[in-house]
Amino acid sequence: MSKPALMRQLPQIAHVDVNCFYASAERAFDPSLEGKPLVVLSNNDGCAVTRSPEAKALGIPVGEPWFKLAPRAKEWGLVARSSNYELYGDISARVMELLGRHSAWLEVYSIDEAFLGVKGEPEELLALGRIMKTAVLRHVGVPVCVGIAPTKTLAKLCNKWAKNNPSFLGVCHWDSVPGSVRENLLGKLPVDQIWGVAGRLSKRLNAIGIHSILDLSRADPVAIRDKFSVVMMRTVLELRGTPCIPLEEERVGRDQLIFSRSFATPVTTTAAMRQVLSIYGQQASARLAKHGLQAKVLTAYAATSAFSGQEQAYPSVCVPLPMPTADPLLLTRAAHALLPRLRDGLRYAKVGLMLTDLRPTGNQSPLELFENPHEERGIGVLLADVSKRFGRGAIGLGHGGIKSGLDWTMKRDMRSPRYTTHWAELPLVKAA
Repeated sequence: MSKPALMRQLPQIAHVDVNCFYASAERAFDPSLEGKPLVVLSNNDGCAVTRSPEAKALGIPVGEPWFKLAPRAKEWGLVARSSNYELYGDISARVMELLGRHSAWLEVYSIDEAFLGVKGEPEELLALGRIMKTAVLRHVGVPVCVGIAPTKTLAKLCNKWAKNNPSFLGVCHWDSVPGSVRENLLGKLPVDQIWGVAGRLSKRLNAIGIHSILDLSRADPVAIRDKFSVVMMRTVLELRGTPCIPLEEERVGRDQLIFSRSFATPVTTTAAMRQVLSIYGQQASARLAKHGLQAKVLTAYAATSAFSGQEQAYPSVCVPLPMPTADPLLLTRAAHALLPRLRDGLRYAKVGLMLTDLRPTGNQSPLELFENPHEERGIGVLLADVSKRFGRGAIGLGHGGIKSGLDWTMKRDMRSPRYTTHWAELPLVKAA
């Protein structure tokens, strides 16, 4: 077998990315949104975090506040949707499960993108990319682009080409693109368009004459390591086709879990904040249980708005827990340690819990003297199961119990139905 043929048979990496994920997820169940400028808003309907191609064509930048867009929305035909995280999470799971059928190796990199290990001749890999693209659109209803290359960095770059160049028809394979065309494309892209190179780093690269991705690929890897870091040297090597970032079948391990939310209406009393911390403590417990984790340290914090024009405050407290736990009672009590540091009358706009020193559940059994009876009874698991079946807010403990009309809860006035996760919101099909 010739060397070029052997190189083509070496394992390659496919990068699959959903186009404008949140907007595409909204359109999957609402065809009336097709062709219309659409923005999906951040928490509390604050600003545009996802824009459809039509919205981008209007010149709407990411992060643009909704209150600035709303007055002209009717004139533009602009449609806004509140973030529908349950719908997006479920669609993401469906996409990843479907992609997993096409490879023995799948690394879910984020909610809307994944890496897959693939192997074959260029024609076979292009065909596989088209099959995956068609399958996701047909069975899940969202469009994807596929980039295939010898390294992760090049695969993401090919995906960018597939997305921005109609001639690729949504699928780009590095070895199928002529060398002269590759150099031309690399020369046109500024260096900050490559994976892992942010604004400040790109300015440092520009200062030594590296302006395009092509410039970076031709740089001396050792010199780049000495001036920047080993990570940047790996980027140079990956651009040259040498794999330096391994494909992980499963991304395991968490350093911390953060549960943080902004309020639709500021919280001004300690009594109201007690309820907030109780609810968040129990929701953080459910999230730990979902991932099979326990925490040894809880940090609770609150903050006023930096834009309110009023007195600022950023109280916080760090509480070592008596044992690794996911118990909602222990976590709630620990979160309440923040209350003495709060002041009535201040307009708190945000509160959060950060859980650190995470360990797998059951990894270390405590001595009998220090066993937690609530954990033994599985109260946290019970709360999680009931909430999953009947919805968040169906059950709670103490100050985190059932109560309607909480004016501080996250504002999502333009949320679409949770089509795939709630029986009462299932889409209806009317036969003609």
